Order: sequence, then structure tokens, then C-alpha cells
Amino acid sequence: MPKRRDVEAQRDLLSNATWQVLAETGLPGLTLRAVAERAGCTTGLVMHAFPTKKALLLHARDLLYERTAIRADAAEAACTDAFGALVAVLGQAVDLPHGHHEESRVWVGFLAAALADDDLAERHRAANRSFLARIHRLVAACRPKWTDERLELTTKSLVALVEGLNVLAAADPRTYPARLQQEALAKALAELKPPDRTGDGKHSG
Repeated sequence: MPKRRDVEAQRDLLSNATWQVLAETGLPGLTLRAVAERAGCTTGLVMHAFPTKKALLLHARDLLYERTAIRADAAEAACTDAFGALVAVLGQAVDLPHGHHEESRVWVGFLAAALADDDLAERHRAANRSFLARIHRLVAACRPKWTDERLELTTKSLVALVEGLNVLAAADPRTYPARLQQEALAKALAELKPPDRTGDGKHSG
């Protein structure tokens, strides 16, 4: 019976191979054979862990969610106020400024497959709604007096901006460079900035 660490090592090897194949070749190139070749193993070993292409895709999506959630947790924890946390979480979510171009390609590949598969679509919706909940909580902390409708619109607009930039930059990074992504996000966040205080104690603006 194989040792637990050997099983985990094999799974890590296959996870990395799945991720690399999907990032480099997209959905059409993700096959059991391609993953086996990248991992330097047999297709039988791949099928033991992931018997179908769908299983490979679900695993790639779960791995993406784990990576981004850990990064978002760290970004939020490093901040002392809600606006700073919102800027940090959304800032690390956009693609090129932080070198996550590979992640965007994986995300796009999974989304393309999810359009034709209810199980994949549900996994995508669950991850997206988790991100929406985090951003909604931070927006509400920045603007506690806003109506529910305004909070929802602002939250979904911010998430749509970030995800849209990721998708567009994945296919055309020259048109959507890091500078443009950062400036677009900064503009969208402008209305959520804490008001400056003047010397007489009143809020400016």
C-alpha cells in the first residue's frame, strides 16, 4: 500500500501538470494524455486520480479558488481599515499587475467548459458568489449607510470589472496592460474612499 506522502506527491504532480496544460493550451488541449505527458507518467496514473476530463477541470477550478482565497485572506489581514482591505483584495485579484496571467487563462478555460456543463457551472457560481460576499462585506463596511440596492450594484460592478479585465487581458495583454488595469480599478474605487478631513473638523467634498 503506497504511503500517504507518496499519494499526496503524485496528486501534487498531477495538479501542477493539469494547471500548466490548461494555462498553456486552453480547453482544447486539456486531455488525460497531455496531462500524463506533462507529469511524466502514464495515462493510467492520471485516470486513477482524475478519471475524466471533467474531473481534471473541477480540480483545476478548485485549485484556482484555493490559491486566490488564500491570497485574498492575506491581503485583507494585512490592512487596518475596510477601504484599504477592499483596495488590496481587488488589487491582487486583477491579472497582470501581480503576475497572475496563468491563473486568468485557467479561469477562462474553465468558464468556457462551464457554459455547456451544469456541474462545472455550479462550481463556478459557488466560487464567484464567495468572492462577491467578501467584496460586499468590505463595501458595506466602507459605506454602512448605503442602501442594499446600492451596495449590491457597487459590489457586482467591482467584481465584474476585475473579472472582465482578467478575461480580456488573458487574450490581449498588450491592449490591457498592468497600468490600465490599475487605473481602471482606482477610478472605480474612488467613490468609496474615506472622506478627507479639513482643519475645521468637517468632511471635504
